[in-house]
Amino acid sequence: MGRVAAPHGVRGAFKVQPLSEDPESLLAFAQWWLRARDTDPWRQYKVTSSRLHSGAIVAELDGVATRDAAGVLRGASIGVPHDQLPALAEDEHYQADLVGMTVVNRAGDVLGSVVDFVASGAHPIMRVAGQDGNARLIPWIDQYIDRVDVAAKRIDVDWLADY
Repeated sequence: MGRVAAPHGVRGAFKVQPLSEDPESLLAFAQWWLRARDTDPWRQYKVTSSRLHSGAIVAELDGVATRDAAGVLRGASIGVPHDQLPALAEDEHYQADLVGMTVVNRAGDVLGSVVDFVASGAHPIMRVAGQDGNARLIPWIDQYIDRVDVAAKRIDVDWLADY
C-alpha cells in the first residue's frame, strides 16, 4: 500500500509514498505491517498518527520515537492484512493478487510470471520475469491486457514475445 520514503522531523515521524490509487486509504488503518526487504518477515506496528501532507502521508508508529529510528525504516514496504481491504468490483484486482500469475500472449507464448508492478505516473507497469531470464515491462492498460483468469492464475496479453 506504500513505502517509507524518509524521516520527517525529529520525533520519529516519516513520509510515506502511497502506492495505491487512493492515497488516503492507508489512513483508515490503525495498524500497518512493515518489512525492509521482500524476503524479510512482516512486522506489525500500531499507527499513532497519520495525515496527508503535500501529496504524501506523514505517519508515526508506536515504538518509532526518533529520527534515527524512522531513518532505519527508509525503503520499507507498508501493507495491511488482505482481509481488511475493501471488496472490489468483478473486473478489479489487487496488484498483490496478480503477482505470481503466468502471463501468456495471443500466440500462446508463455512470457513468464508477474514479479511486481512499477508505478509510472500514467498507469501501472507489470514486470514479468521470463524463463529466459529476461524481464518484460507491460503497461497495465486495456490495450495490452486481454483477460485475467484468477482461477487459472493466468493473464492473457496482446504483447509479442520479442518486445
